[in-house]
Amino acid sequence: MTQNYTQFSNSKIEQLKKKIANLEEKLLLVSGVYRYEALQNYLKQKNWLEADRETVRLILSIAGKEKLEDMRPEDIKHLDCSELQIIDRLWLTYSNNHFGFSIQAQIYRDLGGSEQTTIEQNSKLIEQWGDLLGWRKDGSWIECSNLEYSKNAAKGSLPGLWWNSPYGSKMTNYFLARLINCEI
Repeated sequence: MTQNYTQFSNSKIEQLKKKIANLEEKLLLVSGVYRYEALQNYLKQKNWLEADRETVRLILSIAGKEKLEDMRPEDIKHLDCSELQIIDRLWLTYSNNHFGFSIQAQIYRDLGGSEQTTIEQNSKLIEQWGDLLGWRKDGSWIECSNLEYSKNAAKGSLPGLWWNSPYGSKMTNYFLARLINCEI
């Protein structure tokens, strides 16, 4: 009986070793896996403001830009989908599916948003979307410094700083189109 148990245990251990090796190999495929470590740490700590700032930094890094003001709507088309998916998964994981790009995109789609409405730059739809995300109050957009950084914030309201572009709703439409195209 002991021999069977030992064989069974060794077999399980070998299976686990193979699974771990497979996971390690897959992690190597993620470009710059360490790139996301700061974001992950902020999110683990529920430090939503710093996680939001880090998200902006990451997107700028992915795009090869220094400042948000340097980012043009046309640059959005070239953001790597897998990088955006990683950022989104981190937000989803550490917020228990309360925050993330995919939540924001789903709210937009639930309002009737589509790639076509982003092309049309439907401002009424963007305003409705902003209302649901808690980014508007009394019919006006709120300052980013007034965003709520707590678990009580509206579902999908974070990350929020990234959306604050000098290009306004044009950038918003381009980014929503990118999320839709990336199936986020």
